[in-house]
Amino acid sequence: MMSMRTTRLPVIIALSATLAVTACAGDPNRRAKIGGGIGTAVGGVVGSMLGDKSGTNTAIGMAVGALAGAGVGHYMDRQKAELSQKLAEQQAANQLSITELGNNTLQVGVASDASFPVDSASLTPNAQNTFNSIANVLKDYDKTAIHVVGFTDSTGSSEHNLQLSQARSQAVAQFLESRGVNSQRVLTWGRGETEFVASNDTEAGRAQNRRVAIIIKPIVEGQEQQAFTAPPSLGNPQFNP
Repeated sequence: MMSMRTTRLPVIIALSATLAVTACAGDPNRRAKIGGGIGTAVGGVVGSMLGDKSGTNTAIGMAVGALAGAGVGHYMDRQKAELSQKLAEQQAANQLSITELGNNTLQVGVASDASFPVDSASLTPNAQNTFNSIANVLKDYDKTAIHVVGFTDSTGSSEHNLQLSQARSQAVAQFLESRGVNSQRVLTWGRGETEFVASNDTEAGRAQNRRVAIIIKPIVEGQEQQAFTAPPSLGNPQFNP
């Protein structure tokens, strides 16, 4: 089970869009987003507020700007290099990692134990410094979609772990936005006690599973919706039978 939200709508252009938001307001799992391929209107990009399950958002991608296909690799390489430079201290302390997932997608994996007190979604002062450094890079590379994904270990109930992972991903997203990252680019996902990267049989393994991942996808011209689809499984198949 997982949960997703887009943090805000990019534009409020027509009464129909407003009404659609209102209609969704009572749904605790609603997904506020502009559906791709629904149409164009004032300013060129409007969709309809549909609860499709694909997580796509072509209109937001078009609103914030897109990359020409030929320049995507170089753009993402420069972004990775800058993240590595700004976060060298945290990487040296094994508090986070920066990896490539393929398809020009980056992952910044941050240990929850280095970010939150036990069973809490409040960012520690050290974590705020880390995410501030991340935000300073992300806001400069604005032609990307940012997926914040929360995970827990297997301790506790699955319902509690799902809620905690959601709360932590939202806390990180809100912090990034407060530091200047365009909220139109940010989506959050809570995946609870799924997609483990280590064994839950040891404390060291459980600590690795308690994490937040920031997935950075390029918004490519003509393929905008792909940047806003759900991130793939981020677990190790060895620990996810």
